[in-house]
Amino acid sequence: MSQHGLLIVISGPSGVGKGTVCQALLKQKADLVVSVSKTTRQPRAGEKDGVNYFFVTPEEFQQSIADGDFLEYACVYDHYYGTPRRAVEKMLAAGRDVILEIDTQGALQVMQTYPQGVFIFLLPPSGAELRNRIVKRGTETQETLKKRLAAAKSEVELAYKYQYVIVNDRVEAACERISAIIKAEKMRVMRNQELIKALVEEVKE
Repeated sequence: MSQHGLLIVISGPSGVGKGTVCQALLKQKADLVVSVSKTTRQPRAGEKDGVNYFFVTPEEFQQSIADGDFLEYACVYDHYYGTPRRAVEKMLAAGRDVILEIDTQGALQVMQTYPQGVFIFLLPPSGAELRNRIVKRGTETQETLKKRLAAAKSEVELAYKYQYVIVNDRVEAACERISAIIKAEKMRVMRNQELIKALVEEVKE
């Protein structure tokens, strides 16, 4: 089958559990790697530079934009996030499957620049559950909570642009569904044209 890695883009509204699902996937599948993004926001409790994100200054981020270093980038809640292009391309060329855990703005950019990617949208079980998850973080004021919920509604409407949608009711179940998608994608004809061509040439009349 195809030896080139898959670019797997996982998006969803804030609070849906993207990070938790991606970390669980990485523990289950040794052949998966996650692309570490750059961001201008401050680290949250427990986050480590170079592991969760590369935490940079706004000036450093703007320089990366000018240098064309990003596969995608976006401004979300007054902070910038971006995916380093060269690191992703190197891992894909080496046959590694790469997960991008990014917001919808970034995912829409990747759909244009890398349409052969696999685009998965995570949904919460319900609107009430999404609100509860955001509140449990303990990092939101009433004002920012209202802003995040309004943004979540707009983001969910973008799910129609993705190839797959998964309800994150349980992390384990969500991981199983994503794993099934990855297996199926690796067997798509478009990803195995060289294999088919080689076999056709080998067949002797």
